[in-house]
Amino acid sequence: FMNALTANWVRRSLFPIALIVAGPAPAALTAEEATALLDTYCDRCHNDLRMSGNWSLTMVDPAEIARGENLEAWEKILRVTRDGAMPPPDRDQPTAAERADFTDWLRDSLDARAAAQPDPGRATLRRLNRAEYARAVRDLLDIDIDVTDALPADDSGYGFDNIADVLTVSTTLLDRYFAVAGKVSRLAVGLGPDEPVLTRFLVPKDGSILNQGIPSWDERWSADLPIDSRGGAAFAFYAPQDGDYDLTAWLNANTNNEVDRLEEARHELRVTLPAGPHMVGAAFRKRLSLDESVQTLHNDTDIIHLPIAPPETLALDFVVDGARVGTVNVPSYLMTERYAQQNFPRDLLQLDIEGPYDARGAGDTPSRRRILTCTPAHHAAAPARLVPVANARALTAAEAACATEIITPLATRAWRRSPDDREIDALLDVFADARQDDEFEGAVAAMLQALLVSPSFLFMQERNPASAEPGAVHRLDDGALAARLSLFLWSSLPDEALMARAQAGQLRDPEVLEIEVLRMLDDPRAGALTENFAGQWLFLRNLDFHRPDVMAFPDFDVRLRRAMREETERFFAALVRDDRSLLDLIDADYAYLNARLAEHYGISGVAGTALRRVPLPEDAQRGGILGQASLLTLTSYGNHTSPVKRGQWILDALLASPPPPPPPDVPALVAEQNGAPLNAREQMALHREDPACASCHVKMDPLGLALEQYDAVGAWRTLDAGRPIDAHAELPDGTGFEGLPGLQDILLERRAAFARGFTEHLMTYALGRGLTAADQPTVRAIAEAAAEDDYRIRRVILEIARSLPFTHRRMPDA
Repeated sequence: FMNALTANWVRRSLFPIALIVAGPAPAALTAEEATALLDTYCDRCHNDLRMSGNWSLTMVDPAEIARGENLEAWEKILRVTRDGAMPPPDRDQPTAAERADFTDWLRDSLDARAAAQPDPGRATLRRLNRAEYARAVRDLLDIDIDVTDALPADDSGYGFDNIADVLTVSTTLLDRYFAVAGKVSRLAVGLGPDEPVLTRFLVPKDGSILNQGIPSWDERWSADLPIDSRGGAAFAFYAPQDGDYDLTAWLNANTNNEVDRLEEARHELRVTLPAGPHMVGAAFRKRLSLDESVQTLHNDTDIIHLPIAPPETLALDFVVDGARVGTVNVPSYLMTERYAQQNFPRDLLQLDIEGPYDARGAGDTPSRRRILTCTPAHHAAAPARLVPVANARALTAAEAACATEIITPLATRAWRRSPDDREIDALLDVFADARQDDEFEGAVAAMLQALLVSPSFLFMQERNPASAEPGAVHRLDDGALAARLSLFLWSSLPDEALMARAQAGQLRDPEVLEIEVLRMLDDPRAGALTENFAGQWLFLRNLDFHRPDVMAFPDFDVRLRRAMREETERFFAALVRDDRSLLDLIDADYAYLNARLAEHYGISGVAGTALRRVPLPEDAQRGGILGQASLLTLTSYGNHTSPVKRGQWILDALLASPPPPPPPDVPALVAEQNGAPLNAREQMALHREDPACASCHVKMDPLGLALEQYDAVGAWRTLDAGRPIDAHAELPDGTGFEGLPGLQDILLERRAAFARGFTEHLMTYALGRGLTAADQPTVRAIAEAAAEDDYRIRRVILEIARSLPFTHRRMPDA
């Protein structure tokens, strides 16, 4: 809060200078004068008789602020008056000076109360969600597998799935965690299955058709496949042991029912793999010598046209870690003129991996090196140690010593604190029980399984000082702060460096905290902010489930969808990596494009399948997230745009000022009148004729109508319902603007509100709880601090990390 307090001190301390420079200035409002302004401009609607908005001025009293009462109401008053939403445009308006004086008084009063009575908010016991659990397991055991999809999806609250209040626990959920922990533990120590296991990958379905005469399946699918390849797919696979594996590619050979797996479409190869992570796949090799008109392939940006006469066979490559490990000639099903193949030009249907056969042992993997730091032979001369076991077979001293050496550092990192002897003995008890029927490594796996389902791993347990009184506020200990930081920035556990800082008690030092935050943001694990924060804040997780109408948008395909999502992900990741201004989210002169996405945008000069940063032409009509196809698609319906969804998204996601939920029985939009189709603007005009709808739509619709020149998959258009699109819009206060450039100007003029909105969303994600009125002074202070640093995103992240709600905890009330 020091930033806000300093600003207030400077404003008051420099008051005499302001008099000299600008002449007499009005004195700060008193509570009585503020009440008088409310009575003058608000009492007509917000009285006991009309109760507009279900509240009356008699329900608030300025004296409440100092007592910390009714703060939610006062924060709402500040928001609507500061943003110009109240009084409504058709009512008497205060002068600019009156509005500024009132909002300054109310903001200063709320900030002063927060400084006098610090409140970090309620802390709730929080379970790791499935994304956090998967990353924590990966980092703890150094095993490169992702178990996210093996766990049930988590509920969301306040827009995120890491909110403590909605992360419930059930018997079924614990069973899934237990099963996943058992599988991962055995893989980590190198124990393979009792018999070969089949792992199946389905190739994403591509519903595109020929694009300008060039088959989209003729493109290279991913960077994990050879440069001179087309189609196919590649998938991450973890080999449990050294051994032989059958890699089987199923071709899309059936004309009507793709579910049928014809034996003639089955092609396999046996490969030898060492234990550990691999990228396995299959792809067709581009044919370059069938026709003299076909040019030699120089790089992956060249597009190879089909020869006039289709070949009878094609070379199908099997790929492991980017290298060809085998090739088979297969019938050229895709080149025929079958109807089904024209509409679903996909030549690889499925990839199966089965094994290991002739397993030759666990292999040398990072996880085994991380876990098995000793063997009982290393401790043959170890002194006897009493191990509390519930079974008849006691451990040898060597086994107990080695198991203790293995589990103690793992438990320390897993639990984000130092375990005591009692907790280590409980894990050793599991080891001893398993050791009765299993080998040493199997017993270690059982002990790891117990660790991965222990409450101290599954839950963020922040310990309170023994002497703390009910309701008292105290600073988190360094271990708890390290755990919060790692979940915030990495969605995972603290690493050794952060744990060392915490154990040395150094994280309380502001300079050390800043060093660690910046170090963590430079680490690749900070990609979790893009995946988990931006993926939910910008709705990117929903893109894979969005289904545009194939009849309305026949060119929309898997490659375009993937490029849309990757553009926004790369854009946000670069924002964090390069410490760019938040204002780039509104308007940037660059984008991340490949040939497919650039063509969709109508931008020339971009070739190849890989996305890269591209300067935007001045006439591109793009820039920032509002010009990106991912957001424009997600805020549309499958076959038409929605100014309401787009306007609502801007209010909610960008300005953190969502409209109230719609009333019941909202009438549907009228799509035509007198037999003639209506465009979006005409439909919304009819809808706003209903007074029950007009109050909210007058705020949302202008924002969405400004984006009507982008269709439901984000492509530029000039017509809607056969008539030219009018992208002019007008805010409730009469401010007019046009199209995306005008909307960007409006948001840039309101950059302070945008910064507060972004801070609210990021702070909600960082704290794992919804924000309350007590948090709003912190939000304002962070946004003001960011403004001093050109709204750079790392400044916002750093200010959240050292804010009161993040570094302190309030004791539960008695």
